[in-house]
Amino acid sequence: MDRKKNITKGVVISLLLIATPFLFYLYKFAPSDAKQWDTIFGTVEAGNFKSVQSFIHALFTKITFVFLTAIWLLTSKNWWRYAILVPFTMFLFQLSGIINFHLQYIDEYDFWYSLPFISPIIFFIIYLTYRISNVDNHQSEELNEDASYEIKKMFSDDL
Repeated sequence: MDRKKNITKGVVISLLLIATPFLFYLYKFAPSDAKQWDTIFGTVEAGNFKSVQSFIHALFTKITFVFLTAIWLLTSKNWWRYAILVPFTMFLFQLSGIINFHLQYIDEYDFWYSLPFISPIIFFIIYLTYRISNVDNHQSEELNEDASYEIKKMFSDDL
C-alpha cells in the first residue's frame, strides 16, 4: 500500500512538473495592446506594465518559479534543503512586487526586502557546513559510509 501511495504521489508531481512549461505561454492568450482585460475570473489590469500581456507574462513567470522551488523544497529529503528557501523567498518577493502595481523597480524592491529573510538562512548553512567539515575522522567515515549506502540504495531496483 505504501508503494502504491508513493507511485501515485510521484505521478502527480511528475504531471505537475510536465505542465509547468505551459504556464510560460499563458500570456499569449492576453491582448497585447490593452491595459485592461475582462475574463471570466475577473478584470486583469496591466498596472505599470505596458500591456496586460506583459503583466501576465511577468506574473506567470514568477508563479512558475515559486511553484517549482516549492515542489523542490517539499520533495527534497537532503539536509541542505533549507537552502532552497533562499531562491524561494526571492521569487515570493518578486511575485509580490509584480502584484503590487505601484512599484517602479521590482527587482530592487525584492532584493532589499528579502535580504532579512535570506541572511539568516545563509548564515545557518555556512554554520552547518563549518560544523560538518570539522567532524572528527571516525564520524566522517561513518557519514561517508551512510552516504555511500544511500547512493547504492538509490540506484538499486528496490524502491
